[in-house]
Amino acid sequence: MADWIAAIILGLVEGLTEFLPVSSTGHLLLTQHLLGLTDLRWNAFVVLIQLGAILAVVALYFQRLWGVLIRLPTDPSARRFAISVLIAFIPSAVAGLFLHDFITKVLFEDLRTICWALIIGGVILLVLERWAPKPHTGDAMALTWRQSFLIGLFQCLALVPGVSRSGATISGGLVLGLEKPAAAEFSFFLAIPTMVAAFGLDLLKSKDSIDFHFAWIIALGFIVSFVSGLIVIRWMLSFVSKHGFAPFAWWRIAIGATGLFLLTMGVVA
Repeated sequence: MADWIAAIILGLVEGLTEFLPVSSTGHLLLTQHLLGLTDLRWNAFVVLIQLGAILAVVALYFQRLWGVLIRLPTDPSARRFAISVLIAFIPSAVAGLFLHDFITKVLFEDLRTICWALIIGGVILLVLERWAPKPHTGDAMALTWRQSFLIGLFQCLALVPGVSRSGATISGGLVLGLEKPAAAEFSFFLAIPTMVAAFGLDLLKSKDSIDFHFAWIIALGFIVSFVSGLIVIRWMLSFVSKHGFAPFAWWRIAIGATGLFLLTMGVVA
């Protein structure tokens, strides 16, 4: 397969799945193994194109984020929201820092664990779709610090590849009484510091694997990730308001089951 085609495919997978509760990491790892793109060069590529998805959410929410930043000195609600995001970010930041090597060297190599995480996460989303507590918080910027911290603990579950960062944080939001759009939107806001930190740590760990002769391929994957991420974020809030999270849950279960079948048949090693 031509490198530019592989870059487009992986860029699409990253951008289309990063902000959906379906696990971008799980989809990327399965795609890499299916396409035979598992060498250090492509692993570094996958790290770098995450920046495209990060910039997509920053671009889409730039006005709101900028509004919060300029109001921080004078507006208590802006400060409260910023602190809420920081509180939610801290648990996974600490856990990720200490567990990074174990996660990347052990869990990332176990495709069966990833497939089972996809399936179990899908089942949990289906359960919450039906039996989640009655929502009482409709604004992503109005969470209590307790809600924020507990969502941060849920995000720690996403350190297991296949769980899904957005899936874990959205599930936490539903358990804590957030309305579905508010849970999804807070997940988007929390993605910014979380993904920036994860990107920085991954980049530091994999800097020796980056091939700058591969730069135009990386740029192509970055652009595809950015554009597809923009499309998904714009679309998701409207979709969730109308259809909930059940379609994503069934997708997770289907992908996880397919992955297990391919592993059993020896198609994927």
